[in-house]
This record gives sequence, C-alpha cells and structure tokens, in this order.
Amino acid sequence: METLIGVLVGIGLSAASGLRVFIPLLGLSVAGHYEVIPLGDSFQWLASWQAMLAFGVASILEVGAYYVPWLDHAMDAALAPAAAIAGTLMTASTLGDTSPLLKWSFAIIAGGGVSSIVHMGTSALRAAVSLPTGGLANPVVSSSEGLGAIVLTLLALFLAPLAFIIVLWMLYRIVKRFRQRLAGPTQDT
Repeated sequence: METLIGVLVGIGLSAASGLRVFIPLLGLSVAGHYEVIPLGDSFQWLASWQAMLAFGVASILEVGAYYVPWLDHAMDAALAPAAAIAGTLMTASTLGDTSPLLKWSFAIIAGGGVSSIVHMGTSALRAAVSLPTGGLANPVVSSSEGLGAIVLTLLALFLAPLAFIIVLWMLYRIVKRFRQRLAGPTQDT
C-alpha cells in the first residue's frame, strides 16, 4: 500500500512540476522534512534546510519570471528539461524500497513523462493565448499555472488519490487538444 501511495504522490507532484518546476520540489522538501511523506534513504537530502531554502528561492524567482512578458516564453523553453528531471526525481524519491531498475524506469517513464506532457500543454496554451492578446493575457495564464501548481502539490501530498484523478483528467484534456490540432479543422459533410 505504501508503494501505491508513493506512486500517486509522485505522479501528482510530477504533474505539478509541469506547471511550475520548483513549487512541487519545495512542497516535497517541506513534507519530507516534517516527515509527512517518507523519502527513500538516498533522497533524504531533499528534506534538508538547504534544499528547502534553495527550492524556496527558486520558486520565487520562477514565479516572478513568468510575469515578465518576453521571459515567460523563454522560461517555457528553458524549463522543459528541468520539468522532466524534477518529475523523475520526485517520483523516484517517493517510491521507497523498490528495486532500482523498477524505481528509475517508472520514475523516468511516468514521472518525467507526465511532467513533460503537462509542461508541453501549458506552453501550448501560453502560445495560443499570447498571440491573439499580444501577451496581455499571459499574467492570467501565469497566475493560473502557479495556483494550479500549489493546489496540485498540496493535493498530491495530502490527498494523493484525488490528485491522481485530476492528473488523469489533465492528461486526457492535453492529449485530446493535441490530437485535434494534429487532425486539423474538420469539415461537415
């Protein structure tokens, strides 16, 4: 049961890292420090004061950068690999004492994959909103993503099954939107 909860927490945090990379890392760090979430032995460094401070500063800088009109698009591109790495790391850290092959395979595929898909979805949304509004709506998108990262992080840490259901819904919506774009406009016959 502990492994299942670890999977749900890891996937929820990974999706949150697709919205904002450092907010879920900060949440996991604080939760690990106060022993709300058990971390594997090799991930105890995440619960240190130094990690909490680093993730806290990085969270503030990341959130602030997304409010600068030209910088938000650059952040989307620069943080895409970081989101995948964070998703992988957080999923691996919550899986406990499983075999290293299983832990890292699952963490890379599920954790890194979920965070990458969510990040691609939010980047596409920002681009779709930015063009018609000349970037004026980007702060609204940034605020929504930041709030979403906070809420999803808290849900993943305290109500992991609910967070997992929300992640499944998000992935469904993102994949559906990409499939519609790939199919192009449909014509009624």
